[in-house]
Amino acid sequence: MALDGPHSGYHWRGQTNRFFEGWYFRLTLPQVAETFAFMYSIDDPAGGGDHSGGAAQILGPGEAYHCRTFPNVTQFWAWPHRLGLGHWRAATAVRPGYLTSEAFSQQVQEGYQVGEGHHQGRLLDPRGEVVAAWDYQVEPMTAWGTPTAQATAGWLSYLPVFEPGWQVLMSHGWASGWVSWYGQHYAFEQAPAYAEKNWGGAFPVKWFWLQCNAFPEYPGLSITAVGGVRDVLTWQEDVGLIGIHYQGELYEFISYKTRFAWEVAPWGDWQLTAQDYRYRVVVTGRTADAGARVRVPTQDGLKWLCHDTTHGELRVQLWSVDGRVILDAVSHLAGLEVGGGPWDERWVVAS
Repeated sequence: MALDGPHSGYHWRGQTNRFFEGWYFRLTLPQVAETFAFMYSIDDPAGGGDHSGGAAQILGPGEAYHCRTFPNVTQFWAWPHRLGLGHWRAATAVRPGYLTSEAFSQQVQEGYQVGEGHHQGRLLDPRGEVVAAWDYQVEPMTAWGTPTAQATAGWLSYLPVFEPGWQVLMSHGWASGWVSWYGQHYAFEQAPAYAEKNWGGAFPVKWFWLQCNAFPEYPGLSITAVGGVRDVLTWQEDVGLIGIHYQGELYEFISYKTRFAWEVAPWGDWQLTAQDYRYRVVVTGRTADAGARVRVPTQDGLKWLCHDTTHGELRVQLWSVDGRVILDAVSHLAGLEVGGGPWDERWVVAS
């Protein structure tokens, strides 16, 4: 399966107004109960602005975190019509663009590249020592929707009045290769992989996010659920979505189409319910971990406004409206997140 579905390509078209695009790639290693979350972003790629530049962040085993910035926007590249991007700090007479694995290893001192089915990079610390390096292949299995890829937010995602845009690029895939992290080497085969992105000129005020595609008893099962405050022209609205890929079907619940409710604590507890004329779903996320802070794009550049764990407990329960149980699955390797704010109290929404 090629990752060339809706919104897979780079959205910037040369405009000079405020713009960001961000990509998230998650690699779960069930055999060691750990995750690598790779987060890449580019701000104001026209250059010359206060926030122009890129960044690469990794949230790794034990919630350890590493971030490097790449101020030179001319060293960033991305394909406009399918998934492909990269950014590096220094190279030996190499123009920005996709390289073979061997060429990248030999010629790029620090940076990353993502192509269809391939992910590679190297990040240093301020002293020039290697903190992280990775090189792995990905076999995509499911995008968003089956049998063909669909826009995650439907046709509304093509309208620039709804920002930021958001797309799940790959709800499930199998990754094989290696990651080196703070001196420890992780080799893997057929590890669950996931990818998504967002983009635009406006930034979420407040949101939550849940994701998992590593359920021990259900290989290939993937869930992504989000809720947030989105800008629409001159006003804001609460929107929520739950998407479950299971046995070749997409069970999708969107707040403006179905009954949808959530109750999310400032940290540690996520409760979502939704129902349409065919199905009912309950999604429950919990964690006792302290989690980790990561940076996210804002109107004022990257800020510490996101709280994450990659070791959350996630339970997904799905029924038909006549009460038949379709799915009841639990994982302890879920990604759970809250972001923006304020988070002074539980966020309760019912529609």
